[in-house]
Amino acid sequence: MGSTRVRIAIDAMGGDHAPAEIVAGALRAREELGVDVLLVGDPQQIEAALPPKTNLGQVEIVTAQEAIAMDEEPLNAVRRKRNASINVAMDLVKQQQADAVFSAGHSGAAMASALLRLGRLPGVDRPAIGTVFPTIVAGKPVLVLDVGANVDCRPKFLEQFAVMGSAYSQYVLGTTEPKVGLLNIGEEDSKGNDAAVRAHQLLRENSQINFIGNAEGRDVLSGDFDVIVCDGFVGNVLLKFAEAVGEVILQILREELPQGLHGQIGSALLKPNLKRIKQRMDHAEHGGALLLGVAGVCLIGHGSSQAPSIFNAIRMAKEAVDNQVLQRIQSQYILERESG
Repeated sequence: MGSTRVRIAIDAMGGDHAPAEIVAGALRAREELGVDVLLVGDPQQIEAALPPKTNLGQVEIVTAQEAIAMDEEPLNAVRRKRNASINVAMDLVKQQQADAVFSAGHSGAAMASALLRLGRLPGVDRPAIGTVFPTIVAGKPVLVLDVGANVDCRPKFLEQFAVMGSAYSQYVLGTTEPKVGLLNIGEEDSKGNDAAVRAHQLLRENSQINFIGNAEGRDVLSGDFDVIVCDGFVGNVLLKFAEAVGEVILQILREELPQGLHGQIGSALLKPNLKRIKQRMDHAEHGGALLLGVAGVCLIGHGSSQAPSIFNAIRMAKEAVDNQVLQRIQSQYILERESG
C-alpha cells in the first residue's frame, strides 16, 4: 500500500457511543500503536468529536453520509444504503486503501457488508465470528467460534472453523500446536446430535489441526483447549452468558471487599490484584471479534464499546495484519484442496 504503517478503516458512526468514543479510541491507537486510522462517517460529527487543537492534517476522514441503525434489517440496509459508513469502510479494504476494517455498529450489517464487498476466502463456505475468552490459566486465552455468524452449521462448517481458528491461535495468539475442541454435551465421541457426531469424525480425521476431542461447557474456561468450535446459536449464548458472569463477579468484588475497616484496608492492599482481575475478565480488554473467512481483516466490536475497547480492537486488527492471518488461512485451505 505504499506505506509500512498498517491502515485501519474505522466505522466512526457505528456503536452506542459513536462517534466520540470511536474517535477517542482510534486516536489513541494511532499514537500508541503506530497505525494510520481512516475515520469513516459524517465529517462534521467526526470533527466535532476531535479533541481541541487537533491537527486536522494528521487525521484522515473519509466521507460517508449514511449509517445503518441497529433496528434495520442488515442485508436490505447494506444493499439500500450504498454510502453507509460500514460499506465505505469495507470498500477501502477492497480497494486496498486500508489493511483492515473495524465497526462497533450493527454486527449483522458488518457481516453482510463484508460478504458482499470482500467475499469469502477460497475454500471457505461460511465465515465465523471468533472471540477470545480468558481461562483460569493466566496468559492462556481460548478462541471460541462461531459466536453469532451462523445459527445453523453443517459439520464441514465446523471443520473449517477449526482450521481458521487454529491459524489465528497459532500466528496471532502465539499458541504452539493449538488444541482444538468441539463444544458438546459430553466427552465421548458418540455424544451429541447427529451433526455433532459427524463433525467430531471430520475433526478427528483432519490432519491440519490438533483435535483433542469434545469440550463440555465446564471445559471452555479450563485452559485445556486453545480453540473451541460450535454453531453460532450456541456460541452467542455462551458469549453473552460469559460476559454477564464476568460483570457479576466484578460487581460482587466491588461490593463485598470494602465492607468494614478491615475490608477497606484489604481493598487498598489488593487494588493491583483487582486491576489485573478486571483486565483478565473484562471483554473491553479484547475489544472485538474477528470475522474469519472473509477476504479481508474485519473486526466487529460490541455496540457498547468505548475508547479502551476501540483501542484494543484496533490492536487486534493490527496483529492480524502483521501476522498475515488471511494468507496463512488461505494457504492451509490450498494445501487441503491439493492433498484432497
